[in-house]
Amino acid sequence: MYKGFVARGSKPSAEGRAWPRFAVAHTANDIGVRHPLVEHLVEVARLTKRFAEKLHAADEGHLAGLWHDLGKFNPEFQDYLRRCEAEPGQRFPSVDHKAAGALLALRHHLPIVSWLIHAHHGGLVSRQSLGAWLAEREQVADIERIWDLARNEGVELAPPSSMRRADPQTELETELLIRLLYSALVDADSLDTEAHYHPELASVRASTVMAADLFTRFSEGRTVMVSGSSGSAVDEIRERIYRDCLQAAGGPIGIYRLTVPTGGGKTLSGMGFALRHASIHRLERVIVAVPYITITEQTAAVYRAVFGGGDDVVLEHHSGAIEARGDDDGHDDVALWHRLSAENWDAPVVVTTTVQLFESLFSNKRSRLRKAHRLARSVIILDEAQALPPALLEPILDALVGLSRTYSTTVVLSTATQPAFEAIPAFRDVGATEIVPGYADDFRALARVRYRWDLDRGVGWCEVAEWMRQRDQCLAVVNTKRHATELLGELEGIEGVLHLSTLLCGRHRRDVLEEIQLRLAEGLPCRVVSTQVIEAGVDLDFPVVFRAVAPLDSVIQTAGRCNREGRLDHGEVHVFRPDDSGMPPGVYRQGAQITTGLAAKGLDLDDPETAIEYFRRWLSGISPDSRSIQEHRKAFDFPEVARRFRMIGDDTVDVAVAYGLTEPELDRLLEPMKARRPGRRDSYRALQPYLVSLRRWDYEEALRRGLAKEVVDGLARWEGHYDKLRGLVMEGFVPSDLIV
Repeated sequence: MYKGFVARGSKPSAEGRAWPRFAVAHTANDIGVRHPLVEHLVEVARLTKRFAEKLHAADEGHLAGLWHDLGKFNPEFQDYLRRCEAEPGQRFPSVDHKAAGALLALRHHLPIVSWLIHAHHGGLVSRQSLGAWLAEREQVADIERIWDLARNEGVELAPPSSMRRADPQTELETELLIRLLYSALVDADSLDTEAHYHPELASVRASTVMAADLFTRFSEGRTVMVSGSSGSAVDEIRERIYRDCLQAAGGPIGIYRLTVPTGGGKTLSGMGFALRHASIHRLERVIVAVPYITITEQTAAVYRAVFGGGDDVVLEHHSGAIEARGDDDGHDDVALWHRLSAENWDAPVVVTTTVQLFESLFSNKRSRLRKAHRLARSVIILDEAQALPPALLEPILDALVGLSRTYSTTVVLSTATQPAFEAIPAFRDVGATEIVPGYADDFRALARVRYRWDLDRGVGWCEVAEWMRQRDQCLAVVNTKRHATELLGELEGIEGVLHLSTLLCGRHRRDVLEEIQLRLAEGLPCRVVSTQVIEAGVDLDFPVVFRAVAPLDSVIQTAGRCNREGRLDHGEVHVFRPDDSGMPPGVYRQGAQITTGLAAKGLDLDDPETAIEYFRRWLSGISPDSRSIQEHRKAFDFPEVARRFRMIGDDTVDVAVAYGLTEPELDRLLEPMKARRPGRRDSYRALQPYLVSLRRWDYEEALRRGLAKEVVDGLARWEGHYDKLRGLVMEGFVPSDLIV
């Protein structure tokens, strides 16, 4: 059938270099092999069908893959490919290749398939835009001719008579199905196209193991890891929590809560639950999503250690992960596997951020949505679940419930401060199962601090600095970067002062955390001023913590850095009200006010019901969908949903700093961005550890003062002072009231 082609995997011949009689999907690769169009369609159909089976939409996935590139049978498109191959580097007007498949699907009353085909390169558009585009393309006279050409080469242009369709019941269920099916199609299309142009990558891309096969390896690794523990009361509680997790893992696929006090070992216990649960239900992967990059780095390191290295198992995916893992020029198979697997999460254990997880799921773009179908038949652990953004809670929880009910995904809400999500309609009737039934007793048993509430008066930063002078090792957590800067000024000249906030670039923060751990371990002076970046998932242990009044969950999370290992009879957590009332606005300020009101009546923070009562009050005063995302999801306006669903505001600009780099080294990292050369995405990843994000107005003021020089829109080079303690120093003005 393919006479005239040079088939993939064969060596080109003189005859094969002539343009073939049959249609081509892609131009010649590095060894002169062109990609037969029918072969491409059949393989993409096979892969999409396999991915879509877990979405209960195998037939629709098969047809989307089979018809997605039908327009490439158009002789005009073949001529376009011929010119591209003959004159590489030249840009020619493209020829539409989506309409033939999209209109064929519409003729067979398969609107979802039509939508996917239209979107498979440009992204998901709104229902209104799609309708207008299809109406316009129906007027094109050569569509029937293109179908005839496809039929003549053996492509099946009718659905099977026994076709079984997915059956979503509501607009939101349909919208989620479209996202996941689209993900399956673009992943399949990308994989087969990559196999044509870079066949050598196929052998290192996919993981050879599933999460369902990892429990024994994890269990053995954990046994080795805890074998050196002291057998203390804390260790006994951690073991019991772990056993409870293994016992609960036999439960059905669904929504679970893992409520464990700080220091109770939920990182390993949660993974134990997830892997045993995956083994029982034959689930494919475990996805751990955490609020901050600093936590992903630590969490991924713990999992690699328990897996005895774990480079073949644990994929850490966030903006700085590739640089942090030491990816060089791609010749190392492990580094290459990490880079390739990050594109579609084809790994048994994925550690990522909640931003990466949910902004991908609610995107409308091919590259970001590509991984979404991997969420089906997985275990998703949301670590520090209370940190989910309140304005986005309803769409997030609705999507999680949809994944669980329809696509065999188990969701674990893991935290010491369980939010009362039942107050939100999307979660009201879920009935989440508690993994550790006796968790309240664990909070009492692991109580390690005493709280002192000092909220009746305002406290100046000079007084806080004096408290810190009197303690060799202590931590002060404040609410804004401006407050951190002011407190550091009051500590001038004091030994062992360190600072953590997002005024430091990522690499700098990692270095500071290592120094803090060293100083604490060796008993050296260690007085740390931090914003919220230290609150969750950072294993530090201070005897004393000072905390500016904040939302109650933030106070409790900060207390988790005090006497964490229980070496003292009790640690001291001093909560105070700064006389500078600068407080981040909105829900953060509202949470701090609720905390103040509850503290006036007396608070028992060793009772987990206290946090639940706090969240009930807090959630009753917010809108869990203040951006009307659910309304736009129901209207199938995918671009508008993506625009509104931003967990990190897009009013920030990144500046690159020369921390740990020479000025020429930083210039070399910036050059591909400035020159707009190919490969800018990899260059930006390499830059991530050296970036600091500024609010737009702070950035514009820095430009005006000559402290920053713009490289491209959204990225600048810092020309001002970068301090080894304070990080980015805004000479002449202070940063805005940012939380972290």
